[in-house]
Amino acid sequence: MGDVERHGSGGPYEAFVGYSRVVRAGSLVEVAGCTALAPDGSVAGGDDMGAQARATLASVVAALALVDAVAADVIRTRIYVTDISRWEEVAAAHGELFGDVRPAATAVEVSALIDPRLLVEIEATAWLAS
Repeated sequence: MGDVERHGSGGPYEAFVGYSRVVRAGSLVEVAGCTALAPDGSVAGGDDMGAQARATLASVVAALALVDAVAADVIRTRIYVTDISRWEEVAAAHGELFGDVRPAATAVEVSALIDPRLLVEIEATAWLAS
């Protein structure tokens, strides 16, 4: 499988929790849960779930770039929302990025995320052809 690459984004929780934003092991790429939390502690998109989803997906794309991957390499996403009745707001953002890629996807409601201002968290798995 080759070497394992681990990269952080500089997010506030990475060092404290002890995780990497993205890990590449051979052809497999795993992007940890991304949110709309900005480095300065603000939340991109405020209480607009669709705007938070777009900011979150931008973080996913940035993480992929750290291991020379792109959105087209994504084979699976996992979407966590704090209010499933608003799923269409997140689905629209997901479709804007992945409409032609069409990864396997799951969306579930959770009771809360790590910061109560956060409404969406998204993980991604990508596969890079050898």
